[in-house]
Amino acid sequence: MKFVIQRVTNAQVDVDGSTVGKIGPGYLVLIGINNSDTEEIAEKMVKKLMGLRIFKDEEGKTNLDIKAVGGALLLISQFTLYADCRKGNRPSFIDAGSPEHANKLYEYIIDACKKEISVVEKGVFGGDMKVSLLNDGPFTVVLDSEEILAKRK
Repeated sequence: MKFVIQRVTNAQVDVDGSTVGKIGPGYLVLIGINNSDTEEIAEKMVKKLMGLRIFKDEEGKTNLDIKAVGGALLLISQFTLYADCRKGNRPSFIDAGSPEHANKLYEYIIDACKKEISVVEKGVFGGDMKVSLLNDGPFTVVLDSEEILAKRK
């Protein structure tokens, strides 16, 4: 599982000319899921997401998490995070989760996030989405479950 987390001033997602999700300050999170991902992995990724201290405190240090600042989430499913570009110039998406599996875990992640904070918006799974954002910083962090779950040496 991969999360690309962008700290934003605002973000929104439109489908067919209509806004389906919109937030103010918080995170835009692009979510990639593969077939080996589980609900247990999703729980660990959500826990890490919620605990990230990348908002500035009163001294200007990145020391506050999303809950501490009353931030919002915009969660977007993006299978292209599993693009394999090693061979040729056309990416392969064989490592991306099947639509059924990925959608189930995407909805699980949304529900888990809603248990943590009050404003959780989402895109349309499999939809042709137009995502816009104002990256705050810019500040972008990539979480990969393989790295999160790996034992430190």
